Amino acid sequence: MSISLKSIRTERQWRASTGLTKEQFYKLVDLFSSAYEEIFGESLGEKSSDQESDVKFNTYEDLLFFGLYSIKSGLTYDLLGLSFDLSPSNVHAKQGMVLSVLQSALEQGGYMPKRIYNSNEEFIADWNNEGAIMVDGTEQRRQRPKNQILQKKDYSGKKKHIR
Repeated sequence: MSISLKSIRTERQWRASTGLTKEQFYKLVDLFSSAYEEIFGESLGEKSSDQESDVKFNTYEDLLFFGLYSIKSGLTYDLLGLSFDLSPSNVHAKQGMVLSVLQSALEQGGYMPKRIYNSNEEFIADWNNEGAIMVDGTEQRRQRPKNQILQKKDYSGKKKHIR
């Protein structure tokens, strides 16, 4: 048994599985399908008919649901594979593809936040009408690079881990 878009019945389930309401989801599907066709130069149906293997996601809705669910749930590739009846490597490839299409769709729709500011004035002008701004400054542990130059570049100055 795999997870399906058809099994979502309530707004609470929509928000729990995708982070969006049903209405927001279907608005995003329109942007997503346009971005997909622009990136790949053909529709999902055309691309699916070219493939000989069993295609899991036949519609833009199913593909977008998979991508949003994978982001929202935070499951490992193994568990996502179990949930959608895919191999972990296939989940990884599909998730990467969906995220790149989703980013393009959000940029085209004007919903992607600006990430780089050239000055404090530019930042203030963009955020002037907002209330409080919260910044997640949590430091994440990561694998230390073997290259000495990269180690120095990424050094935070902290020597002890807080548990």
